[in-house]
Amino acid sequence: MADVKKVVLAYSGGLDTSVILKWLQDTYNCEVVTFTADLGQGEEVEPARAKAQAMGVKEIYIDDLREEFVRDFVFPMFRANTVYEGEYLLGTSIARPLIAKRLIEIANETGADAISHGATGKGNDQVRFELGAYALKPGVKVIAPWREWDLLSREKLMDYAEKHGIPIERHGKKKSPYSMDANLLHISYEGGVLEDTWTEHEEDMWRWSVSPENAPDQATYIELTYRNGDIVAIDGVDMTPATVLAELNRIGGANGIGRLDIVENRYVGMKSRGCYETPGGTIMLKAHRAIESITLDREVAHLKDELMPKYASLIYTGYWWSPERLMLQKMIDASQVNVNGVVRLKLYKGNVIVVGRKSDDSLFDANIATFEEDGGAYNQADAAGFIKLNALRMRIAANKGREML
Repeated sequence: MADVKKVVLAYSGGLDTSVILKWLQDTYNCEVVTFTADLGQGEEVEPARAKAQAMGVKEIYIDDLREEFVRDFVFPMFRANTVYEGEYLLGTSIARPLIAKRLIEIANETGADAISHGATGKGNDQVRFELGAYALKPGVKVIAPWREWDLLSREKLMDYAEKHGIPIERHGKKKSPYSMDANLLHISYEGGVLEDTWTEHEEDMWRWSVSPENAPDQATYIELTYRNGDIVAIDGVDMTPATVLAELNRIGGANGIGRLDIVENRYVGMKSRGCYETPGGTIMLKAHRAIESITLDREVAHLKDELMPKYASLIYTGYWWSPERLMLQKMIDASQVNVNGVVRLKLYKGNVIVVGRKSDDSLFDANIATFEEDGGAYNQADAAGFIKLNALRMRIAANKGREML
């Protein structure tokens, strides 16, 4: 412990990280630098500065990372149509490599020899933070208090805070029974009644979206403009990446879009039930597949779909900075050169319905696809030889008397 002189702490200003700050100062007798990230979680981050100052912190970083988050992490992930285990849009997972990156940058700037985080020893986040940190600074020391201390309950944390004069707000406002994580892509909910997989989630849990039952009776139509696989405008209005996602969250939430209740397989081995609100991401996934449907070659599209589960797993398990993810990203990005155009969507009571797509780079040829006369653009007689050649191996097996079942 004596070899740690300065540590950079991922600091929210809440109970857990405030206790960690004091615990680091006392246990390691070291200087603590705090880093608070604004990823669009919808809560004020500036109060963390006053709390850190009150605890003697001299170097305080509060960074607005919303544009970087969407531009360099969310958008690249959505170019791959990324979904983990068929449903989860990886809202928590994709934020962790950015936080790890910034922790290491700050460690380099301040001469710190360690970083610290508030992830528990049961979850995925400890893996994500630390794999990212080691990839970017192999010799860095990582301090994970939840794996070292005995403060393993909220009551013990509160007692520690009171004993050491840590400013923690005690007020009459009812605390959410859920463990929540939020950023511009999503809000996650775990714990409470959700730990019983048979119990329905509570309606008042949701923060960003109305229920589909209470969504407007009139559909909302929007048009999304794509350039190289990324949304650059909504209804013809140019927007930055973060503004795009924020606006899609607003529109999607108002139409009851993006709610999810799943049981997922954590990397550490256990199953975990979580509920997620991802209104903007749900719209983005549907729209991106729609624009790709007319601009991507068939085999390129199919190969992307085959690679996607591996890519999703790499993000979920914390390997964003791995060479294999970087290699896959180059392949995915290369496929997006012609993914340009406009998608028109109908949003109605929790549903995202594609009603139109167009592109100057479209591979859809109405003259060939038509059910009417095509003027000789496609010779239907060619199909006979095509079918026979593709059936050849099965015909040979049948002639040999091989059973097909």
